[in-house]
Amino acid sequence: MHAVGYKRSLPIDHAESLLDLEIEKPAPTGRDLLVAVKAVSVNPVDTKVRKRADPKGGTPKILGWDAAGVVVAAGADAKLFKAGDEVFYAGSILRQGTNAEFHLVDERIVGAKPKTLDFAAAAALPLTSITAWEMLFDRLAVPRGGAEGRSLFIVGGAGGVGSIAIQLARQLTKLTVIATASRPETAAWCKELGAHHVVDHSKPMAPQLEAIGHRFVGYVFGINASDQHFDTIAEVIAPQGKFGLIDDPGAMDANKLKAKSASLHWESMFTRSSFQTPDMEAQHRLLTEVADLVDTGVIRTTLAETLGTINAANLRRAHALLESGRARGKLVLAGFGS
Repeated sequence: MHAVGYKRSLPIDHAESLLDLEIEKPAPTGRDLLVAVKAVSVNPVDTKVRKRADPKGGTPKILGWDAAGVVVAAGADAKLFKAGDEVFYAGSILRQGTNAEFHLVDERIVGAKPKTLDFAAAAALPLTSITAWEMLFDRLAVPRGGAEGRSLFIVGGAGGVGSIAIQLARQLTKLTVIATASRPETAAWCKELGAHHVVDHSKPMAPQLEAIGHRFVGYVFGINASDQHFDTIAEVIAPQGKFGLIDDPGAMDANKLKAKSASLHWESMFTRSSFQTPDMEAQHRLLTEVADLVDTGVIRTTLAETLGTINAANLRRAHALLESGRARGKLVLAGFGS
């Protein structure tokens, strides 16, 4: 089957940073599904793994986590899906990725694809939806339908995770949603998705927050450059507030949160699948609810651009766009071809 992967970690402008490959088609066992991949999206984790993890044992590494496709076969123990079902999911960091014609995935982290979306639009959603949902409702414990009078400060609102976090917070809670963006087009995107306010993270943020009546914010969602913004976060977080982050920051002095009894929370959407946690199936239920929210018009896909078919050249373009730090929403590739 066709796939895209790499044999050694290289800068994305190198011709061999991502390669078109022919590999063996896998077969499902246990609770695995074999999915015919119709579309994928690209996330920052794709670029991070490519740059940091050289494949071992001579086997090329296949990247890609987000996917939408059709189940073609199921393992003997599968009970949630069957052949012919249309699905979407974000895969496991411990397994080969979705940039392949066929992909194996544990059904407990798979959801039924939204009926109102095509495969490309659906592929934009899983990883970011899981990350944003788990941060808001599992890590920060924001009450569904509640938190009236409190505020959520999303640092880095225009990217993939921010784009879905804004919508979930606005539609499923009573939080005042404040996002950051540094360009007119990304600020407009955040407002379009439902942010009550947008502040510029390239300028001092504390005065901007105070100017809109939010000297303190109850919840902070750190998506980008958390170490660079940490002093400001420690300044603006409310007493007994909560700070959750998903990026890979350098050293931060957590002591700065002590005086306010503010808590720090990590979110990695791969935790449940990596450790086979007893509640692993929560991601199946989460994605099912996300699909329902899309189909009923409560939230929308965050697809920003489709870059063509799934091949090495187009994936190199997608990685380069993400590494530029200027991407808005999600980048998607659909179908296999030249």
